Amino acid sequence: MAPDPIVIAFNGTEPRSLAEKAYQLLVTKITRLDLLPGSVLAEKTLIEELAIGRTPIREALQRLAIEGLVEHMPNRGMFVADITAQSVQQIYEFRSLLDGYAAWLAATRADAQQIQELRHLHKELVRATEDDDIDRYVTLDRRFYEVLAAAARNAFVAEAVPRIFNLHLRLWFFISRKIGGWHAIAASHEEMTRDVVEAVAKRDPDGAKRAMEIYIARRHVDLKEML
Repeated sequence: MAPDPIVIAFNGTEPRSLAEKAYQLLVTKITRLDLLPGSVLAEKTLIEELAIGRTPIREALQRLAIEGLVEHMPNRGMFVADITAQSVQQIYEFRSLLDGYAAWLAATRADAQQIQELRHLHKELVRATEDDDIDRYVTLDRRFYEVLAAAARNAFVAEAVPRIFNLHLRLWFFISRKIGGWHAIAASHEEMTRDVVEAVAKRDPDGAKRAMEIYIARRHVDLKEML
């Protein structure tokens, strides 16, 4: 019998269904490059490895295909999406527009509780780095973007920002692996969260947008040098 797979709970919440559990397990494996770009996603193998039935796994794969982490090739099957110069260009162009505008809106619309939570998340990200706790770091980072998107008070932004997060996260791990570890890029990420939070608290939308765009551009340059 296969050992029970580990689920990294998204923001501290357990999956509400087997399909959600399968999705979270696959997101973790794909974003952390345990399943490399181009890997075959055979249902039978996934059923054995994840100890989850066929239908939940199919639902999870369909969801991942919509997000762009999985590709379906007719007559060949499902594969982990490749990381190419073209896909990276498109992801970072979209992130700059979406995350930059989310930060801009948040600086004009965030309430006091959201600002307080963003401050707390920044401090906890720094602490997670000091503690070398990558699982907590990823959970906190995901929550940071979710709160920022919620603070934008735009339903379409709130839906789109979390959806693209996993694409960004896989590229973050890809960079980390190439340069020898995630600590090497954590500092610039924490600098961004600090600057965004400060700008949101000061009701400085241009400053919040600029801080986000600078960080995204920096990561894009890193990847272009690696591909």
